[in-house]
Amino acid sequence: MTAPIHTGLLGGSFNPAHGGHRRITLFAMAALGLDEAWWLVSPGNPLKPKRGMAPLSARMASARKQARRAPIRVTAIERELGTVFTVDTLLALVRRYPKRRFVWLMGSDNLAQFHLWKDWRRIAKAMPIAVIARPGYDAHAVTSPATAWLRPYRVPAARLRNRVSWSAPALVFLAFDPDPRSATARRKAEPDWAEAFLAANPRDALTRKVISGDPA
Repeated sequence: MTAPIHTGLLGGSFNPAHGGHRRITLFAMAALGLDEAWWLVSPGNPLKPKRGMAPLSARMASARKQARRAPIRVTAIERELGTVFTVDTLLALVRRYPKRRFVWLMGSDNLAQFHLWKDWRRIAKAMPIAVIARPGYDAHAVTSPATAWLRPYRVPAARLRNRVSWSAPALVFLAFDPDPRSATARRKAEPDWAEAFLAANPRDALTRKVISGDPA
């Protein structure tokens, strides 16, 4: 019997992807003993405004550049799945890839507002959640309604590294030297960043389809 492939999932708009995404992903992979990670580049985030969102092809290309020479796959599989909300995407991935065991990776900024996500408890029941520190958000994350609900399921990272005991719900806080880089800061410093990627037609690492230069 083939051993399951343990895979971290990091979702976001990646508008643009930056070195902080790469650093926290590689850190989480090492801490949790993951085989690889997938960056789920969202065609459209319902919690974020569309204004200022670069085309998907540019965001995918920036993510592929940051993921080079790392066990990270960049995908916009939500377009093929026809999903909009994270819960629907994750449940679809669990069904489509039964030989993989997934863990949802999120920053503490996302945990602080996790209770606003559609069917967030179903996400927690579908796969373990690993939370990575983000400057300025940790206090809000610790006191959030989602954290209160997940508190009985908090486990050390070693439990996920022990693949025999992999289960959900499970909440892991990863001690991490916070990375101050953010997509917001990158856009402010370089508002025309997407122009360098507009001619790119990146290939989706999962669907193998080319993502052409389409609207955001």
